Amino acid sequence: MRPEQTSLLYLHIAVLLFGGTALFSKLIDLSALDITVYRTAVAFVVLALLLKLTGKRLRLEQNKDYFIAVMLGVVVGLHWVTYFAGMQMAGIATGIIAFFTYPVITVFLEPFFTKQRIKNKDIVSACVVLFGIYLLIPEASLGNQVTLGIITGIISGALFALRNLLQKRFFASYSGPHTMFYQTLTACMMLAAFVQIPPTQLPSQDIYYILLAGVVFTAIPHALFASSLKHLSATTAGLISCLQPLYGTLLAFMLLAEEPTIMTLVGGLLVISAACFETWSITRKKPNASIRPSRCQR
Repeated sequence: MRPEQTSLLYLHIAVLLFGGTALFSKLIDLSALDITVYRTAVAFVVLALLLKLTGKRLRLEQNKDYFIAVMLGVVVGLHWVTYFAGMQMAGIATGIIAFFTYPVITVFLEPFFTKQRIKNKDIVSACVVLFGIYLLIPEASLGNQVTLGIITGIISGALFALRNLLQKRFFASYSGPHTMFYQTLTACMMLAAFVQIPPTQLPSQDIYYILLAGVVFTAIPHALFASSLKHLSATTAGLISCLQPLYGTLLAFMLLAEEPTIMTLVGGLLVISAACFETWSITRKKPNASIRPSRCQR
């Protein structure tokens, strides 16, 4: 198998695993905050071992980078809590579609970090996303769990977009596993004080799922994603990453019997189409550039 084919296989496996992360919002019988704390704790340990085994040092290059790492960890911790909360309230298919508004949100946040202006096509994409979200909402009431879950998912997408832009601006010189090592550590320490169920009271089944989420669905896909970028363009990586909602929805249907409605599928198609278009627009100008793993990782 050629290196390009191997890298493509790694990328698809990584995106599949990232999409499967949403399953743990239903499989683990804990709050979104507790899931985030235990998942980040496991991922932090595994990423530390991974960096040591590959001969990478854990220290950062400059002292100011530690402040940036903490700032990114705070944002990503809030992103993960809202990510799992959105899935728990709205269901996996609807929640992951709401989250995947982040590529369009990124376009509107980016002018605050660069001199790039918003273009007419971006406004059209935003309108398509808004209509897609409108189709998902069962009723315009915060008392409806699905509606509240969709709003929470969009907030998660906004936090993820903010994390990506901050990382691109201030932390782009570090690898994906190195970056996530500090972000998972910070997120875990920040949220640990608010854990409702301590480790000693965790059911054995939840412990199994937490280990699975931290190792197989966090540390391993980060490593695979980073490896795949050696032989793939930014466009390829970005567009394949847009398959995450599809993979997540399929896994939820096969493993949890969550069957999306027609309106969910239509609304999801609109949102994901806009996300793919914006991803393609952002990356097509640099077809041979590498894309940072953090832009698409859960």
